Amino acid sequence: MDLTREQLEELLEHSPDIIIATNRKGRVIYYNDGAHDILGYESEEVLGEFVGVFYPSVDEARRIGDAIRSGEHGEVGVVSTFETTFVARSGEEIPVAITATLLHDEKGDEDGTIGFAKDLRAIRRQDQLATLGEVAIGLSHEINNPLAVIVNQATLLENDIAKLACELDCSVENERLDAIRREVARISEIVDRLGEMVKADSYETIHYVGPAKMVDLRSPERKRYEPDPRLRGLRILVADDDQGISQTLQEMLEADGCEVEVAGDGAEALEKLASGAFDLVLSDVVMPKMDGYALYRKVRELYPDLPVLMMTAFHYDKDHIIKRSRMEGLEGVIFKKPVDPDRLRRTIVESVRPER
Repeated sequence: MDLTREQLEELLEHSPDIIIATNRKGRVIYYNDGAHDILGYESEEVLGEFVGVFYPSVDEARRIGDAIRSGEHGEVGVVSTFETTFVARSGEEIPVAITATLLHDEKGDEDGTIGFAKDLRAIRRQDQLATLGEVAIGLSHEINNPLAVIVNQATLLENDIAKLACELDCSVENERLDAIRREVARISEIVDRLGEMVKADSYETIHYVGPAKMVDLRSPERKRYEPDPRLRGLRILVADDDQGISQTLQEMLEADGCEVEVAGDGAEALEKLASGAFDLVLSDVVMPKMDGYALYRKVRELYPDLPVLMMTAFHYDKDHIIKRSRMEGLEGVIFKKPVDPDRLRRTIVESVRPER
């Protein structure tokens, strides 16, 4: 049984793909439900309008017309699965593959066009997932073995330090080894997350820089982070000559309800301490004008009850600032590259509110 004209029209109207027809002047004369669902325009908004409204530019609309007429992508008057971009009413750019043909009147003259456009977003997402799967397998193979070696060597190194140091203070060295293990575990977690995304057949992205996005590799637990109520209301002074570190710490602690001020060196930190009360000082080790050790000694002299936490990079304490500070009572040390948010919060609470 042949389909009637009415049945064909109904089939086109309810197709999930975009179907658009134009007259010989390029004005839209047909716009189906699929086009409405994907592009978001109402029929009355586009009927009679130039078809270029759907494209990023008039030049791109003309490129499609030229492709249909040139025969370079099939027979003359037809183009098949030609990839381009449509722009939705919301402004979103949607990748599509167009199959289109010229329409002719009874005299054989060109009378318009009709095009079927397939939304490629789902297909491209599947392609990206396949690529992600290959990356995850490659990373697991290439990274896990070296990570295991690093962990094993860190354990051996820790044993050697214990034997050679005897009764010397090795707390800094041991904390460095703990930091290495912690970051190795974090890398392993990231690799595992990639594998989980591939198995789940889905992934999320977050904004990176400008229009660029990156895969969101945060664990579900990190995404569900809740502010620590024990930190709410604390006034914290961050002293660090690295503005990037200061800003990161400020944003992190303010998210927990802290009031945070920053200083670029020890001298500026003392000025801020003199102008207002603080619950804790978070200080870098190496700073211009006055380093962390000098700041710590001055704080102990002027504000003996004010807790001080010292921050250091993994391997930089050539002047033994932390060891000298520890000999004079320093208790808290935070490795700052990268900052471990959970350890930072826990150490602050233990320093300021030990009863909790």
